[in-house]
Amino acid sequence: MDTNTALTQKHCQPCEGIGQALDKKTATQLLKNVPGWQMDEEGKVIRREYPMKDFKTAINFMSKVAVIAESENHHPDLHLTGYRKLKIELSTHALGGLSQNDFIIAAKINALPVELKP
Repeated sequence: MDTNTALTQKHCQPCEGIGQALDKKTATQLLKNVPGWQMDEEGKVIRREYPMKDFKTAINFMSKVAVIAESENHHPDLHLTGYRKLKIELSTHALGGLSQNDFIIAAKINALPVELKP
């Protein structure tokens, strides 16, 4: 799995069957495949912030993210503040850290068209 494209072709695995969370070194390597995403210091969460064009655009984008999350059965935390500042956080809660699922969802979110504030 060398590219963002490879991640977008994968599907999430049930969290209960994937063992343990990724170590920070592995997560750091996977992070290179999802431009724009950042990892917390502990290596347990990845996040991305979007300054959306406006409120309606933010809600529409969140709906597209929700479709991906439902189809993959892996759900991010979505935070909309200031009417257009969207923050998306991914972590595999069942493992208390990151799994390949988080990077798959991040790659699929990256593939969505997005309208940012000019």
